Amino acid sequence: MKVAILLGSLNQGGSETLILDTLKNLNDPAADISCIYRTEGLLYNDFLDTGARLVRIAPKNKWDIFYIWRLRTYLKKNQISIAHAQQSVDALYAWLACLGLKTKVLFTMHGYDYKFGKRTKQIISFIHRRTFLNIFVSKTQRDYFIDKYRFDPVKTRVLYNGVCFDKFDNFQYSSIRKEFNIPTTKLLLGMVGNFNPARDQMTICRFLKLLNQKEVDFTFIFAGSQSKAAPWFWDECQGYIQENELTGRVIFAGPRHDVPNFNSQLDAFLYATDHDTFGIAVIEAMSKDTPVFINDWKVFLEITDRGEHGSIYKSKDEKDLLKHFLEFLKNKEIYRHKAKQYADWVKERYSIQAHIHNLLEIYREVASS
Repeated sequence: MKVAILLGSLNQGGSETLILDTLKNLNDPAADISCIYRTEGLLYNDFLDTGARLVRIAPKNKWDIFYIWRLRTYLKKNQISIAHAQQSVDALYAWLACLGLKTKVLFTMHGYDYKFGKRTKQIISFIHRRTFLNIFVSKTQRDYFIDKYRFDPVKTRVLYNGVCFDKFDNFQYSSIRKEFNIPTTKLLLGMVGNFNPARDQMTICRFLKLLNQKEVDFTFIFAGSQSKAAPWFWDECQGYIQENELTGRVIFAGPRHDVPNFNSQLDAFLYATDHDTFGIAVIEAMSKDTPVFINDWKVFLEITDRGEHGSIYKSKDEKDLLKHFLEFLKNKEIYRHKAKQYADWVKERYSIQAHIHNLLEIYREVASS
C-alpha cells in the first residue's frame, strides 16, 4: 500500500503538525507513505527527521500547466495507490494528475469554509464529487458540508485528530507564576488560542468582569497571537479589559511555545469558540488534568461525549459561565478529581496512536475496494 500525502507547505499549521506527528509515530511496515509538498517551511527539517520520503513538486509559476504532468509522473512511476490531499486545491491537482490512473484520491477537510474565498468554495463544490473519499475531523463538520455542498454521505468518513501526548508528558517545567509575578494565593486561569474569527475571547472578557465583581482574586492569561488579517479581535478585547479596569488581572501573553507547561499550572482552563473544527487546544488542556470550561459549540459537545467529560456553558453567555465557575470554586477537589478521569479518557480516545490506527484502516479499505 503506497500512499502520497499532498501538503501545500511545511509550515507550522494544525494539519502539518498532525501529519508530522503521524509520520513520527507510524510503525507499520506495510504502510509506505511519502509526502509531496509545494513550498518549504518551518517544519521542513522535522519532516526530514521522520525518515519519510519527502518530495518537492511545485508549480514554477501561477500558470505552470506542466506541474500536473510532473505530479502525474511521480505518482505513476512510484505506483502510488492513494493520493491523500489536505487542501482543496491539492485535491484538484491530484484528481487532474490521476486521470486515467488507478490511483485513488482522498481529500481531508481540516476546517470550515467561513474564511474561504469564492474560488476555493468553487473548487470544493467541484472536487468533492470526483474524489474517491472525503474525510472530516468531526461529525459536526461532516454534517455541515453534507448540508451546504451536498457531499455524498456514502463517500465520507470521520477521522478524529490525534494528539502526541508523549511530548506533552515530557516538557521542561518553568514557573508561570514566577514569570508573571503572580502570587500563589491568586487563582491562575487561562485560555490558549489565537485571536481570530474562529474564537470568542470577548465572552471570556465579559465573564472576567463578572468574576471581578464577585471579588474573586485571580489572574487570567490569554495565550495567543494577534491575527494580521483581523487585528481588531485582539484590539477589542484589550480595549474592553482597559475600560473595565481589569488590566491588573488580565495578561495578554502573546503566543506560547510551552503549552504543556502552561496548561499544567492553570487552576482552570476556559475556552470560547464560534466555530472551531475540532478543539485541539481543549484536548491538550484536558490531558493535563486541568479543569476545563467550554461553550456548547456542537463540536465540543461531540468531543466530550455530549458534555459527559467536561464543564459546558451556554455559548455567548458569560452569566452561565460564571454560574458554572462559582460551582467549581465551591467544589474544587471534586472538579480536580473529575479532571483526572477526563484526562485518562481523552488520552485513550484522541491519541496519535488511535488516529494512526483509524487512518490506516481507511487506507486499507480504499486500497482493497
